[in-house]
Amino acid sequence: MKTLVLGIGNTLLTDEGIGIHVLRALEPELANRPDVTLLDGGTLSFTLAGPIEEADALIVVDAANIKSRPGGWALLEGTEMDAFLVGNRKASVHEVGLTDLRAIAILAGHWPERRAMLAIQPQTIDWGETPTPAVAAAIPPACAAIRDLIREWHDVA
Repeated sequence: MKTLVLGIGNTLLTDEGIGIHVLRALEPELANRPDVTLLDGGTLSFTLAGPIEEADALIVVDAANIKSRPGGWALLEGTEMDAFLVGNRKASVHEVGLTDLRAIAILAGHWPERRAMLAIQPQTIDWGETPTPAVAAAIPPACAAIRDLIREWHDVA
């Protein structure tokens, strides 16, 4: 099973870049696994449709308003992820939204059955290259949750 871990965000906008910071923290352990691909999705584009379609499993990491304290996080799996994406279309600095990529993958018949979004509540989205302390503190538990999910999915496959 091929798992794509897609980090999303703009690392020039403090907490908006948390998906990329989590991806970087996962690199030492996961970058050499042939069954896991870590992909910096930046601020999203239609070019990500291909890698999503090729994946058997998808984990997206992004800053999102989950109505939590700054640094709070939630792991949304399967239809819970879909409902969150459809119900929370928001103004974004991204070229396209994850909801748009989901629609493309569904139309192509390649939206991974195993999918999850690890959403982290931002505190500040302003110029700055590092996340705020509260959001940075979410990186280790977010990485642990992603590693556990990959292990769970691969053990079941």
